[in-house]
Amino acid sequence: MASVHESLYFNPMLSNGVVHANVFGVRDWVTPHKMALLVLLSELGRAGSQLGLLERRRLNRLLLPLLQGPDMALSRLRKAIEECCPHLAGSVHIRLKLMAEGELKDMEQFFDDLSDSFSGTEPEVHKTSVVGLFLRHMILAYNKLSFSQVYKLYTALQQYFQKDEKKDGADENEMELTNPEELDGKMEKEELDGPLREEEIACSGPLSQKQAEYFLSQQASLLKNDETKALAPASLQKELNNLLKFNPDFAEAHYLSYLNSLRVQDVFSSTHSLLHYFDRLILTGAESKSNGDEGYGRSLRYAALNLAALHCRFGHYQQAELALQEAIRIAQESNDHVCLQHCLSWLYILEQKIFDSCVLLEHSVNKSLHFGLPYLASLGIQSLVQQRAFAGKAANKLMDALKDSDLLHWKHSLSELIDISIAQKTAIWRLYGRSTMALQQAQTLLSMNSLEAVNVGVQQNNTESFAVVLCHLAELHAEQGYFAAASEILKHLKERFPPNSQHAQLWMLFDQKIQFERAMNDGRYHVADSLVAGITALNSIEGVYRKAIVLKAQNQMSEAHKLLQKLLIHCQKIKNTEMVIRVLLSIAELYWRSSCHTIALPVLLQALALAREYSLQYLASETVLNLAFSQLILGIPEQALNILHMAIEPILAHGAVLDKGCAMFLVAKCQVASAASYTPEKKIEALESAILNLNEAKTYFAKVDCKEQLRDVLYFQARLFHTLGKTQERNKCAMLFRQLHQELPAHGVPLINAFK
Repeated sequence: MASVHESLYFNPMLSNGVVHANVFGVRDWVTPHKMALLVLLSELGRAGSQLGLLERRRLNRLLLPLLQGPDMALSRLRKAIEECCPHLAGSVHIRLKLMAEGELKDMEQFFDDLSDSFSGTEPEVHKTSVVGLFLRHMILAYNKLSFSQVYKLYTALQQYFQKDEKKDGADENEMELTNPEELDGKMEKEELDGPLREEEIACSGPLSQKQAEYFLSQQASLLKNDETKALAPASLQKELNNLLKFNPDFAEAHYLSYLNSLRVQDVFSSTHSLLHYFDRLILTGAESKSNGDEGYGRSLRYAALNLAALHCRFGHYQQAELALQEAIRIAQESNDHVCLQHCLSWLYILEQKIFDSCVLLEHSVNKSLHFGLPYLASLGIQSLVQQRAFAGKAANKLMDALKDSDLLHWKHSLSELIDISIAQKTAIWRLYGRSTMALQQAQTLLSMNSLEAVNVGVQQNNTESFAVVLCHLAELHAEQGYFAAASEILKHLKERFPPNSQHAQLWMLFDQKIQFERAMNDGRYHVADSLVAGITALNSIEGVYRKAIVLKAQNQMSEAHKLLQKLLIHCQKIKNTEMVIRVLLSIAELYWRSSCHTIALPVLLQALALAREYSLQYLASETVLNLAFSQLILGIPEQALNILHMAIEPILAHGAVLDKGCAMFLVAKCQVASAASYTPEKKIEALESAILNLNEAKTYFAKVDCKEQLRDVLYFQARLFHTLGKTQERNKCAMLFRQLHQELPAHGVPLINAFK
């Protein structure tokens, strides 16, 4: 189930995707790239009404990222302009060429002419507009240059233009040697509107204040909304180091470095960057300016709180508790109720690692509502629902609680928490065994659009909630035998959450589990055994459980029993009820295979009591099926049939295809066993009914390619057809049985002693 407290990290940078970088010592200056932009603006003013409405609209959309973004190569700038208006791109290139190949006085004249844009009763550019402010900044920066600096700028412009000319010459030579179709395909791959790439932000000098702010805001927004479009961790860290080299006191760059280190789970670098962020925030006085005398103390307490959150994320609970105590002490001294509520939420998380307690959480929810903190209150309700779900509370009460939290979400437009709530509902329905309801909730979330405004081309929902829902969706499809669809979903997950992203472990675990189930169904136990190591690395409990399943399938009963007993003790200790029930069912199966049928009954009754106590309906139905099988083995098939009718409905409605097949196979076995005491006419009816049920079971097993179970069904059908005197059908089943029997190894286990 998704963790609902990931968003409790205090994040001063992300306020609707905007970085508040108040501390930066580098001002704007004129560069060759900015001169190219000035030429573009000048030509745009000259073109006037000659430009069509669509072309002008495209250019206006292009201008803002060009003005805010870092310097780029002239060739890329030309391509961007050509996509909007090819004629204007040619004019810009000619104007730059005349300036670069002319004299210094041409550049001087160009800047003198820029001031004319603001003159007249109806000027081309308003002084307070985005373009007007840019022009004024550039004119002011140019006027402040000394003669030597002007000459260096002119030389840089010549080099900037010549580099583009050389590249064009090299491209022409390459075009002569390259297939035009390949060249078109290569150009199509370039996305001009995409996020910044490493080569685009590599500059010879430091970024200006506005460029740095834009770069940080874009990368921070991408890390939040679509991590795949952000720079790779190594590239981003390199650029941040360049920023900090020119201004070590740039606090927001340290915070983005902290977020970047969290992506790769680097505890040392993330701690280092976080401490530097708050140190710089205090030293520069940025917090004091905005918060008065409280700024210094506010930075200290939130520094301690973030440090506690960081240690908790990496599993350092003792260090987290110490940092949290420090944050609480400073917050109490400053009477900061907001900070105290954040501390209370993290205190619940830390204490949850030791013992289950709802008192802190309920107190946190009430206080958050009192102080008008809907985000924290909703997170508290989500955590409370999660805890109550594991405690076995009724689903209707949990859904009522989530409905109350949803009212808070929609009232305050908390889109991230809306996603978490729906993902939580999906996980709860899966826990209770209602796959149809889980599927409905998953589809609801995938059909929703985010309420947050993000850039064009950026995925809006690359969050943990979507990763959880997509993983559940892949598993649901695999359970129903739609392995191709499950593979497509996992492929999409791999593209959306690459292996180095923070939520990649979710799909990695589900991918390994689906592959494991397919290998077990196909009888390839050696393949399943090789997957156990990967599952264990991602989830140790799941890994040990599946290792025991492989050992059981390989008839290594004593080793499997020892492993399951250790796992049972551990799961009882950590109160993982779902896994306790699954382990008990596996232990009962070991007893059957060892012909200890009477010993299996108390184990199954214990599992059934737990399943009903914790409202795990699907596991309860599965346990009843196992009890029916025990009764069949003990010679009371009539009683087994009676309880089967009670349990089979949830299995057929919400169960996996394999479980449906096993249930129908068991019904057929019970019908055949009960028919022994019937009259000849009723016996024939019972056997024919059993054959129909076996046909249905065979369809289910074929869907998931479960060859061992298919072989058993065919054997059973052949015997029944022989009893009924249907020679042709018997021979057909016998032939299919022999084909499968030659493919699969025989383990020497009697047919009647295997429920699954």
